[in-house]
Amino acid sequence: MQNRYAADTMALILYLEKRKLSKAVTNIFSEVENGNIELIIPSMAIAELGCLAERNRIDTNLTEVRKLLTHFKNVKIEPLKLEIVEAAFRIKTIPELHDRLIAATSVICNASLITNDPVIQASGSVKVIW
Repeated sequence: MQNRYAADTMALILYLEKRKLSKAVTNIFSEVENGNIELIIPSMAIAELGCLAERNRIDTNLTEVRKLLTHFKNVKIEPLKLEIVEAAFRIKTIPELHDRLIAATSVICNASLITNDPVIQASGSVKVIW
């Protein structure tokens, strides 16, 4: 198991809502909680989570993300930087901009992306775990 992962929006939501995750992803989040693995949260995933919460489409919210960041020092938000935007526009196999930015964050941070998104998984643009 590597020591750095990035979580996409749905992975983060499912974790925060304590919903079903794959065994591999459950193990990764357990290692995050134990302080053995660094978890990167792309800023775009935070924005998407906030938008979904605002529309009452999910049960979690930005307050829960803040609690996660406060409780676990090895969980970090990766800001949206020019380097990430440039990398996103090099990813041609993912059509949706938000997903490109999340995937690019994972690439720039040298982290496998925790995602169940079939388009990202099939893209070949990023190492995926699910």
